[in-house]
Amino acid sequence: MPLPLPLPPLLLCVCVCVCLCLYLTHLPRLASSEPDADKAALLAFLAGVGRGATARARINWPTTPLACAGPGPGWTGVTCSPDGARVVALHLPGLGLSGAVQPGTLGRLTALQLLSLRSNNLSGPLPADLLRLPALAGLHLHRNAFSGALPPGLAGLAALQALDLSSNGFGGGIPGALTSLTRLVALDLSNNSLSGRVPDLGLPALQFLNLSNNRLDGPVPPSLLRFADAAFAGNDLTRPPAAAPPAAAAPAARTRRVRLSEAAILAVAVGGCVLAFAVAAVLLLAFCNREGRDDDDDDTGGAGGKGGEKKGRESPESKAVIGKAGEGNRMVFFEGPALAFDLEDLLRASAEVLGKGAFGTAYRAVLEDATTVVVKRLSKEVSAGRRDFEQQMELVGRIRHRNVVELRAYYYSKDEKLLVYDYYASGSVSNMLHGKRGEERTPLDWETRWKIALGAARGVAHVHAENNGRFVHGNIKASNVFVNRDGYGCISDLGLAQLANPIAARSRSLGYCAPEVADTRKASQASDVYSLGVLVLELLTGRSPVQVSGGRGSEVVHLVRWVQSVVREEWTAEVFDGALLRVPDIEEEMVEMLQIAMACVSRTPDRRPKVADVVRTVEEVRRSGTGTRPPSPPATAADADQSEMESSSSAAAAAAQ
Repeated sequence: MPLPLPLPPLLLCVCVCVCLCLYLTHLPRLASSEPDADKAALLAFLAGVGRGATARARINWPTTPLACAGPGPGWTGVTCSPDGARVVALHLPGLGLSGAVQPGTLGRLTALQLLSLRSNNLSGPLPADLLRLPALAGLHLHRNAFSGALPPGLAGLAALQALDLSSNGFGGGIPGALTSLTRLVALDLSNNSLSGRVPDLGLPALQFLNLSNNRLDGPVPPSLLRFADAAFAGNDLTRPPAAAPPAAAAPAARTRRVRLSEAAILAVAVGGCVLAFAVAAVLLLAFCNREGRDDDDDDTGGAGGKGGEKKGRESPESKAVIGKAGEGNRMVFFEGPALAFDLEDLLRASAEVLGKGAFGTAYRAVLEDATTVVVKRLSKEVSAGRRDFEQQMELVGRIRHRNVVELRAYYYSKDEKLLVYDYYASGSVSNMLHGKRGEERTPLDWETRWKIALGAARGVAHVHAENNGRFVHGNIKASNVFVNRDGYGCISDLGLAQLANPIAARSRSLGYCAPEVADTRKASQASDVYSLGVLVLELLTGRSPVQVSGGRGSEVVHLVRWVQSVVREEWTAEVFDGALLRVPDIEEEMVEMLQIAMACVSRTPDRRPKVADVVRTVEEVRRSGTGTRPPSPPATAADADQSEMESSSSAAAAAAQ
C-alpha cells in the first residue's frame, strides 16, 4: 500500500486559516459562557421570595445581564465555576427575602456547593428537591421562619459538611437518618421547637454541635457526650455526671524508690547543667455575644414568625460572636492556603470556646464553607496601638515553618483585636498530658513525647532566627504547643508577649517564666530556652509546672525545684512519668533528655544552651548508631542554691494567685 502523500503547502495553509477563523468566530461565545439554565432557576426563585422593597433594591439580577462573565460585577451573591458554566455558591444573607422557597427553583442548581440564606424571613417547609443536591457542602438557613418537621431527606445530602437550621420554627423529632451524613463537621439545630429524644448520631467528623433551646428530653446519647453542656442547654436532657479530676498528689511523697544504674545517675549528676535543649506551641477564634446583630443587617427587622420569637433566648455559650466591625477596619490576610471568608463570616460563624490564655480567649469556629479555624480574641492586656500591633503582626505573619502555628489573618479596631490560625484537632500538649477537666488523660508514649519536644525546639529555633536573629517568643508553655499531622510539636502565640502588659503576662505563665524575667519584666531568647526546658520536664514527668498538693497544709510544688531535688538525692527514676517506666529500653534516652532539660532551666541565662544546640542534641537522643556528643558543663552548688531561691519565690507567687 503506497504511503499517503503530504498535503501541498498551499492547501495546508488554507486548512489552518479556516480552522483559525472558526475558532475566532466562536471565541466570544466561549469567553462569555453563562449558566443559562441556572440563571433561569435563580430568577424563578427570586420571583417567589424577592418581592419586598429591600430585596428589589439590593439584588441586581433582573437588571444585570451577565451572572458570571463580563467586565462589570456579576449577580449579587452568586459565585460561578471557573469556566462560568455553573453556579456553585449562593450567598444572600439579610437581604429581605420573604415567603416560601418554591420547588423547582434552587433544586435545579445541581452544581451548588454552598447555600446561605440566613437572616431573612423565609417561611414554610424545606422543598424536597433542595435536599437532593449532590454537591451541597454547606447549608445555612438560620434566622428565618421555616417550619414543619425536619425532613428525613436531609440524609440525602451526602456531601454536606455544615448544616445550620437554628432560630427557625422547626418541630417534631431529630431524624435518625442524619447518621448517614458521615462528612458533617458542624450541626446547629438550636432555637427551634424540636422534641423527643436525641438519636445516637455517631457522625465521626462532627466538631461543632448545638441543640440548645428546644424541647428535647431523655439522655444525651454516648456518641455526643464529648460535647460541652452548652450544646444541650435549654432542654430536659440528662447526662452522666463528669468524673471528678483526681487530686494532685504531692510529688515529695515517695513510696516507691527505683534506682537507676550507677552510670545513669552519674550521667545526670555530671550533666545537671548540661549543654542545652527543649520544646514549645492554636489557635483560636474569637467572639463576643451579639444579640440582634443579624437584625441590624436586615432592613425588615430580621426573621419573623417563630424563628424571630426565639432569637432572644440563644445561649451565649453555644454560639459566640466577635463583635461589631468598626468603620474602615478590615481583615488582613497573609500568604498560604486561600481562606474563603471575611470578617462578616467570622462574626456569624458557629463557635466554641477552646480555652482562655494569658493574652485572650481562643475559639474554634466553623465557617459557612465548613472550614474550621481558631480565632483568638485578644484581651485588654494586649494594649498596643494600631501601628505597633500591625508592625508586629506583619512580622509574625511572614513566619512559615512546619513547627510553627502560622498566623493566617488578623483584625484590628479600637474595641477588638482578632487573630486567625489553623485548627489542630488533637488540641494542645497541655490537654494531651493532663487531660481536660472531667476527662481522663490518655498516656502519651515515649516516641510521641520525644517528637513533641523536637518539633517545639525546631519551631523555637526558626523563630529565633527571624528578624535578623532578634525575635523572641516570650510565652512558651504546653498550652501553646500543638501537634501536627506527623506528630511533631508546633509552637503558637508568637509575638504577643511584646504587645502585652508584662506583669499580667508573667502571672499567667507561672512555672514557665525564667527567673530573670521577674526582675527585668522583659523576655529574651535565653528565657525562651528556660521555658522550653520546663516543657521538656513536663513531658518527662507528666506533671504540671506548678502543683498544689492535696490534703491539710497544702504545699505549692514547683516542678523545676522538685526535679532538681530528686536528682540530687539520686532517686532519678522517680522523676519520670510512671507510664514511661513500664516501657523497656528507653531509660538511657529519657536520662539524656533530662540532662537537656536541666541545662535549659539553669538559673544563669549565660549557662543555658542556644536553642539550635538543643535541637541538635534532642535529635541525637534517638539517632541510631554511635556518635560523640558535646561534653556537658558540670552542675555547681551555686546553681542549685539559686534554683532553690527561684522555686521558693515562684511557689509563693502561685499561692498568692
